[in-house]
Amino acid sequence: MLDDFFTRALIAGIGTALVAGPLGCFIVWRRLAYFGDTLSHAALLGVALALLFEVNIELAVFAVSGCVAIALLLLQKRAAVSSDALLGLLSHSALAIGLVVLAFMTWVRVDLMGFLFGDILAVSKMDIAIIWFGGALVLAILAMIWRPLFAATVNRELAAAEGMNPGRANVVFMLLMAAVIAISMKIVGVLLITAMLIIPAATARRLAPGPEQMAMIAAAVGAMAVMGGLFGSLEWDTPAGPSIVVAALCFFILSILPVPARLSLVSREEGRSCDEFNEGDTRS
Repeated sequence: MLDDFFTRALIAGIGTALVAGPLGCFIVWRRLAYFGDTLSHAALLGVALALLFEVNIELAVFAVSGCVAIALLLLQKRAAVSSDALLGLLSHSALAIGLVVLAFMTWVRVDLMGFLFGDILAVSKMDIAIIWFGGALVLAILAMIWRPLFAATVNRELAAAEGMNPGRANVVFMLLMAAVIAISMKIVGVLLITAMLIIPAATARRLAPGPEQMAMIAAAVGAMAVMGGLFGSLEWDTPAGPSIVVAALCFFILSILPVPARLSLVSREEGRSCDEFNEGDTRS
């Protein structure tokens, strides 16, 4: 019989994985891993500001991460600096400012390790409600912008020529990323969120015949990583958040090992369309 806190951790972790998987696919397709790091580091500044002004932590993290994402878009258009340099500047600046603000708040005792690496075993019923309802909203919005966002991922110019407004879809995607980081911060922490976004999606890419299937497989892999990591943490008394990431890494390693030829139900047309999709992803 599992304890209540462990059951809550499973429900919260699976809810996070179901949302992170599809979004992580776009991070992998667009090569935005460093962007995810930037937003996750900015989350610590959101935590510091939430404690300073005594507001809801999730809302503060979402607001700060969203502002950083918008700032990145504006700086990319105006600053004569490469995108990776801008990401590094914003990422480490936000992290450093957050740590400095926390250091000045001597009247507040902060579990910094909990924010950095998560504390999934301490999630409450309210946390679960935020994760599942917030995650459902994120997935609904992602479904609405899936077509223009995916088209812009494959070929931005073509998507713009077809009137899909890729710029707006890109802004919405960045805000969705900020929302996912805000609701999942308590699960694996700000330093491990990017891993949960990237590793299941990278694993799914080895197994999926197409983009929609990849999104579903990524969500499933993330959910299995949560279960494997939590039960491994219970068995070997290891930190829960890092254990989930290690479990996800194990699934990725299994996906790249040489295996005998698999039975496939995918037609030649589907296989050819998948190849075209991957070629378009490479061009983008």
